[in-house]
Amino acid sequence: MQDKSAPEEFDVVIVGRGPVGATLANLLGLCGVRTLVLEREARTYHLPRAVHFDDECMRVFQTIGLADAILPHVILSPGMLFLDAQGNMLLDWSRPQTLTPMGWNLSYRFHQPDLEDVLIAGLARWPHVSLRSRCDVFALDQDETGVSVRYEDLSTGKLSEVRARYVIGCDGARSLVRRFIGSGMDDLGFHERWLVIDVLLRRERDDLGDYSLQHCDPKRPATYVRGTGSRRRWEIKVLPEEDSNDVAQPAKVWELLSRWIAPDDAELERAAVYKFHSVIAQQWRNGRLLLAGDSAHQTPPFLGQGMCAGIRDAANLAWKLASVICSSADASLLDTYQSERQPHVHEFIELAIRLGGVINTKAIEAGLAAGQARENAPVKLEVKKPLLGPGLALGDMPLAGHLAPQFTLKDGSRSDDRIGYNHLLIVESAARLAQLQAGINILTSDDVEGIGPWLREHGIVAALVRPDRYIRGTARNDAELDRLLATIAPSTHVPSAA
Repeated sequence: MQDKSAPEEFDVVIVGRGPVGATLANLLGLCGVRTLVLEREARTYHLPRAVHFDDECMRVFQTIGLADAILPHVILSPGMLFLDAQGNMLLDWSRPQTLTPMGWNLSYRFHQPDLEDVLIAGLARWPHVSLRSRCDVFALDQDETGVSVRYEDLSTGKLSEVRARYVIGCDGARSLVRRFIGSGMDDLGFHERWLVIDVLLRRERDDLGDYSLQHCDPKRPATYVRGTGSRRRWEIKVLPEEDSNDVAQPAKVWELLSRWIAPDDAELERAAVYKFHSVIAQQWRNGRLLLAGDSAHQTPPFLGQGMCAGIRDAANLAWKLASVICSSADASLLDTYQSERQPHVHEFIELAIRLGGVINTKAIEAGLAAGQARENAPVKLEVKKPLLGPGLALGDMPLAGHLAPQFTLKDGSRSDDRIGYNHLLIVESAARLAQLQAGINILTSDDVEGIGPWLREHGIVAALVRPDRYIRGTARNDAELDRLLATIAPSTHVPSAA
């Protein structure tokens, strides 16, 4: 039965309410954008999937006001060790347990259903954001003014249609939105079958350890990950001659796990074969259709950056959508989304592939070259976040395209909590500002003792920071500051939710 009434209208329809879709919806809610999330499934998928996110993601969760609700569901990760077949350490990727310049810890472990529940519950704060479950989108028809989105309510069989100015596909690796965009995929060459095993320990097994362990064994590469609570995960390479169905049977699973645990130690929660891919969509936008998360890119899991990349997509895209929809910015602003995010995610995927070469022992030396060699010690790995690709960054100014730090204010609070999801100008003294347009927040030495030293360390007098916390441009003198201020147009201001 087709509903013949005039279709409801929204600014944005998001297809998919996983972590990326739910984060994007919360960011758009924060901006006052009328948003509808359509999700095929009835409820959160109850089994583990992603298990790690980083300091930048937690900073996004802080931005949407949900970090405090997420903290009880996470544990800190001490890092990852790469071991050869004899148990000798090849690569040391330990993580510091102190706060990073983002204001959070570098590595968190979590149970994805717990995270999704918090993100979905957060949507209820925004009266202009709606979530509809059991709604299967099957058609997208865009024209000059918007997109007609047709979907079936799977609980009733009813067919419905809504209109949106933009549609964002957060609908995973087999994305329907990507098919309507017509995008091909660039293949970066990594495709391997791995058996993913999640267990719940029946008794304490402290000997398993808190570090993630990469067993770089040419006979059978394997990964161990300590999860939250009693959760533990193993990912074990499926050999070319093995059948995916056979290897996931309980008897075979316990045989593969026997070097670590026995059935008396743990309850088997899930065992499934996944094919790890390394692909990036060639086209992230076609008019009013856009992609985010796994619909735009898929990575091997060895860096723990799959979901993180999608959260970064959401943070980059939401303020640009809000600027176009609510502040009359030119729609070409949305073209900077792919140009900035695609090179960033490409660099992370390439590094994940290099680490995969260490784990599967096919390219150990090339993979170890990503770290820093040390005399009489394992290679040390420290991963630097890539710069944004070309987009809104202003020329070759110092720090352009880098993440800005989060400062601690003199009253002990975090600077992002004061600034919100908005533009920020960091300057030592407001006396430098002859004029400043409304809607731009300012941090000075009156707010933060460390502002002056940070500016001087980088040889600048001011930095312009975007809502996603990336530095758009900096100024080394008053003349450059004037040019920097001139780039701040009212049409790029992000509106605040009413």
